[in-house]
Amino acid sequence: MSHANDHDDSAHEGPIKTPRQLIWAVVFAFLVPILLIVLLVNFVASDDKPAAGTDALGAEAVARRIQPVGAIELRDASGPAVVRTGEQVYNAACAACHAAGVAGAPKLGDNGAWAPRIATGFDALLNSALKGKGAMGPQGGGEYSDYEVGRAVVYMANGAGGKLPEPPAPAGDADKAAQ
Repeated sequence: MSHANDHDDSAHEGPIKTPRQLIWAVVFAFLVPILLIVLLVNFVASDDKPAAGTDALGAEAVARRIQPVGAIELRDASGPAVVRTGEQVYNAACAACHAAGVAGAPKLGDNGAWAPRIATGFDALLNSALKGKGAMGPQGGGEYSDYEVGRAVVYMANGAGGKLPEPPAPAGDADKAAQ
């Protein structure tokens, strides 16, 4: 007859066999995680400085990182103090693309590329320049008055063989345009 308790207990034994081993296991189960947490906190909170030669924590670098994303610029509603010529506007805003023909922009002086555009007339050219066309943004990305953009359009068109007259100055800019 077999007994209910007759079986091999060695297969169900754990690695802890004595009370002394149990005490050490409990102590290490608490001390090892605590020691790891203390070491991680010391590592994270250490006062290591950035590598030599960097100013990552300098006052100016911090100010650049926390500056506002946008800015408000107040301008005189009557326009700029001096009205720029078509050549000045071209050199400041248009030449970046129109000098090299970037993204399909007609080059200054390329009669073949400008001829069909000039044939549409000054108003169509000015409209394209003010509202943008293709890869060109409104006003070519500049901050100029409509009059100044018109002068730049005339400068580029006439540089490619056009005979467009200078646009008339707005009423308040007649004396500024003479400069």
